[in-house]
Amino acid sequence: MTNDIHILVIDDDARLRELLQKFLTEEGFRVTTAANANDARQKMSSFSFDLLVVDVMMPGESGLEFTKSLRMLNSIPVLMLTAMGETEARIEGLQVGADDYLTKPFEPRELILRIQSILRRAQISPAIEAPAIIIMGHMRFDTNREILLKGDDPVRLTTTEVALLKSLSNEPGRIMSREELTTLCQIEGGDRSVDVQVTRLRRKIEIDPKTPRYLHTVRGRGYVLRPD
Repeated sequence: MTNDIHILVIDDDARLRELLQKFLTEEGFRVTTAANANDARQKMSSFSFDLLVVDVMMPGESGLEFTKSLRMLNSIPVLMLTAMGETEARIEGLQVGADDYLTKPFEPRELILRIQSILRRAQISPAIEAPAIIIMGHMRFDTNREILLKGDDPVRLTTTEVALLKSLSNEPGRIMSREELTTLCQIEGGDRSVDVQVTRLRRKIEIDPKTPRYLHTVRGRGYVLRPD
């Protein structure tokens, strides 16, 4: 049922926000709007959404920057709106985690079809999504609550360590390059900084950090998490 689907429209153009809210509401969706990235985050802290419609070109934090930061912590589907001629923005949008894009101006019917397509794909994602609990011997990482536990005791993690562990946990068994981790975790300082953060994280999850059992280095390629 579409009235069970809650969509957040994020666009600095008040007229377009109103039009999208009116059209999507008429189609049976629940719709909330936000004028910028900060407004969107406030709405997301108060409400649960099933899909975001995000404009690329917004003052301050752009739609691309917002989506990139969102993907560090959230897998909610994103449909990105781009202006004609913004080819690079469309490509970058997909690279930072958007599920699809739509070029403005667009036909309202096409918007609905693309939303429906994204939602259909999202419905099958639980079969392939990362496990909620990552087991590493005596350690457990709750990916939803972002808490690392040693037995029943929480282990303090820095913000960067949480982002790093969550990124690796989202795709256990897949080798992730230092460049990819730098981008996903917003680590400044390049490859060396990633290595330092991995070393620190190993001290918290490995029995013997010098001979890691779970967080492995793959020479020339990057890092991979292989939990139990």
